[in-house]
Amino acid sequence: MKPLKESISITIDSDILAKARQEAEKDDRSLSQYINIVLKQHINNLNKK
Repeated sequence: MKPLKESISITIDSDILAKARQEAEKDDRSLSQYINIVLKQHINNLNKK
């Protein structure tokens, strides 16, 4: 079963948003999917420390 998703609203620096959109497009993903992947990787890295 897929994990439940929640909708949120965030404020993000415009340069970071532009780069995230660019990277999501390169990876053929939605912006939400891309941000979710990046956050998961970051949290996993924190847990490995």
